[in-house]
Amino acid sequence: MAQTITPELLLKAYAMGLFPMAESRESADLRWIDPARRGVFPLDGFHISRSLRHAILRADYQVTVNRDFAGVLAACADRPETWINPEITRLYHALHGMGFCHSLEVWREGALVGGVYGVAIGGAFMGESMFSRATNGSKLALAWLMHRLRAGGFTLFDTQFLTPHLASLGAVEIPRAAYHARLEQAVERQAQFEPPGYQPLPPSVAAPSSAG
Repeated sequence: MAQTITPELLLKAYAMGLFPMAESRESADLRWIDPARRGVFPLDGFHISRSLRHAILRADYQVTVNRDFAGVLAACADRPETWINPEITRLYHALHGMGFCHSLEVWREGALVGGVYGVAIGGAFMGESMFSRATNGSKLALAWLMHRLRAGGFTLFDTQFLTPHLASLGAVEIPRAAYHARLEQAVERQAQFEPPGYQPLPPSVAAPSSAG
């Protein structure tokens, strides 16, 4: 792509419904994507299976936000095929420094075992990627991310594409026009990834689907 993508341009693109991807880790170029059908998570539609609920209530893990953004991004790129190239890494580190890109980490015994990161603009959260290094690592991250987004006043959780894994957790596909309409409304809302006073109950007391 001839045009240099700046963090500011990237934010404008997200607000218009576009997101960038590289062909591979080695690719030097990025391309803008606007799928005909978009994956989204209904904020009240996250499906917690019996096994995931047991994992949540086991409370043998810790959840943090923005503690190790670099570690989450690197873990998401640590796979045989990835669209996260050096330019993507540079841009999202910049957005993180500007307060628009966030990570949620799941730890067990001091080790990073799961996580997710994405871009927040107004009341829209654009999930970029997630990873898991232990059973239920990414599912725990998504469960607590969903809880946080509801608490912070978000109205749109964009997953970009719908995968079988995301569909099993409650994500759905909507047409491009419907997504753009939702996005236009969501970016104008006031929402906070770290809402004042947000203190989720310990997992031993309440799971994300029922905690207030």
